[in-house]
Amino acid sequence: MDVDQMRVFGRRLAGVSWRVARHEWTLAALGALLLAVVLTWPTLRDPASTIPQDTGDPTLQAWQVAWGGHALLTNPFQVWHSNTFYPEPYTYAYSDTLLGYAPFGMIGDGPVAAVIRYNLLYMLTHALALFGAYVLARQVGAGRAGSAVAGVAFAYAPWKLAQAGHLHVLSIGGIALALAMLARGHGWSLRHGHRPDRVRPGWVVAGWAVAAWQVTLGFGIGLPFAYVLGLLCLGAVVTYGVVWLRRRTRPVVPRRLLLADLAGGIGFAGVTLAMAAPYFEVVARNPSGRRTVAQIEMFSPPWRGFVTAPPESWLWGERHEAARATLGFPGEMTLLPGVVLLSLAVAGLFFSAWRLRHRLMLAGAALVSVALAAGTTFGGDGDPGYVTLVEHAPGWDGVRTPGRLVLWTTLLLGLLAAGALTVREPARETDPGAEPARETDPGAEPPGEQPPGPDAEHKAGPAGEQPPGPDAETGSEPAVPALRPAGAPVLVEAAVPAETAAGPRPALRSAAWSGSAAEQAAPREPAPKRPVRQWRLTRLALLVPLLLVLVEGVNRTPHVPAPEQPAVLRGLTGPALVLPSDGIRELHVMLWSTDGFPKVVNGLASFTPQSQERIRAASMTFPDATSVAYLRQVGVRTVVLLPGWAAGTPWADVAARPVDGLGISREIVGEDVIYRL
Repeated sequence: MDVDQMRVFGRRLAGVSWRVARHEWTLAALGALLLAVVLTWPTLRDPASTIPQDTGDPTLQAWQVAWGGHALLTNPFQVWHSNTFYPEPYTYAYSDTLLGYAPFGMIGDGPVAAVIRYNLLYMLTHALALFGAYVLARQVGAGRAGSAVAGVAFAYAPWKLAQAGHLHVLSIGGIALALAMLARGHGWSLRHGHRPDRVRPGWVVAGWAVAAWQVTLGFGIGLPFAYVLGLLCLGAVVTYGVVWLRRRTRPVVPRRLLLADLAGGIGFAGVTLAMAAPYFEVVARNPSGRRTVAQIEMFSPPWRGFVTAPPESWLWGERHEAARATLGFPGEMTLLPGVVLLSLAVAGLFFSAWRLRHRLMLAGAALVSVALAAGTTFGGDGDPGYVTLVEHAPGWDGVRTPGRLVLWTTLLLGLLAAGALTVREPARETDPGAEPARETDPGAEPPGEQPPGPDAEHKAGPAGEQPPGPDAETGSEPAVPALRPAGAPVLVEAAVPAETAAGPRPALRSAAWSGSAAEQAAPREPAPKRPVRQWRLTRLALLVPLLLVLVEGVNRTPHVPAPEQPAVLRGLTGPALVLPSDGIRELHVMLWSTDGFPKVVNGLASFTPQSQERIRAASMTFPDATSVAYLRQVGVRTVVLLPGWAAGTPWADVAARPVDGLGISREIVGEDVIYRL
């Protein structure tokens, strides 16, 4: 390559880099990351020694991510048989695994690295939730301001603040991102319906891949998502059949799209079944791990819970203190999606960029999600409702916290709000025959400068031009009015009669087929023009809802010191038992076991395996002949006593008990004691 060629290559590379850097998706991702750092602060101020919320579940989940990475690096086939709950198998499936984060677990080792890793993921989950909901709203046709509101509400809704210690509940960004990719791949949006010219099989495959990854983060969130995808697939098949019957001709489905859906759907089903198999094995071995209706009733929120915020909310926490006092389990019953979000969603029922039928569908789906999230509260016993799913639908008997389904309520309300905040930019042409204005919002590009979608370079438009971004209009498809009162007639999007339209008719009914041939052929009136000053004020006004939603997302989440690993546990060899063995301390031992991952009896789940119960019972008299013999029999070779934790437990006086004649050694390490059997 000579000098001139290198210069040309450099200029092209610089041009591509600049286009990527200023692309909407790049800016949205960077904005989501920056906002996540700010709104989760001080998570990254001291990521090695503090942890959000408390030292309970966060330490468990720090261990889960670390174990996933360690297992994949050392012995992937043994990933489900973790180093905890010795000698039980399938112990990694005792709770939601976060296996999808295993690549992060491959970097670094030990408890400190695990805590740093957890804090980074805690921040990134918020960024992904915002980005995912933003691109979903943009794909279905919302403007930037409305999409930003949907994204911020999905990532920082007040109810999520109570879940700050549950990384698997916060990890919901893949849901919105997968739906956005699938919608984009199928050429579908709320504003335009199905557009065959926008079909992208590559995005379909990517959407199914992201959906499969989401399931690997846990079934508490992933199981309802899998059912939603199943319902969407069923709806698409039914719609296809209805269109076929109405038109009396089989709609054309591109072969590549069909193959992409088949491959993606089979892959998703395979991953889901592979993830589910260990859980079925756990329930078969431990019947107490199956959730009962009585357990679900404990976590089912009353209706007032959906308008009550957790104490971590800066804006509503103190104001809702009295309401929280009436809740049986506030951590799972404070489910406020956001006052501003609720208000915008209600407004979106009456004035919106979406068609009336779509608004009603979104509102209806939101109500269904609330009914399911209410658990046994709905209808008095949850049947029909959540209890019906628990008793008849596979997998639902493993999910005991119905209130977390409010994430779907939040996403659907966000889309309704986004429709209310999507407005039209006034026409800039003075010619009476100018094109109608397109829908946009603050920060939008001028007409003709809409940034292309990420796949624009692969698929040119009919005239060789790049296809527009998620909400841009083509020359033959003027925008529908953005603010349309409920019941108002729907304007068509194309003036091409059905009998003269080029190419196959879409499989799903889009706005281009909404009217008769005469209506579609009729000349269109140009959009009314508004003064530029009025438009600028409208753009500024649209920022107010975004700022209000941001304020509702400000938190007071505590950041507590991470439990420091005792010196006696460094370099521990197993199988080992750490005493005392009960309560939340078990989660700390799990975290500390990331130092080399020795096999330990310790562990904490929603149920207690029988082998762990027996070992604990035998250890209460340790050290004596009976306990030493039993521990040796089950394979335990090391016992560690942490006297600082033993006060008030059956192991309080273990350090003072004699070991003479037992054939074991005792060593004091600082304040702790280690016994080798």
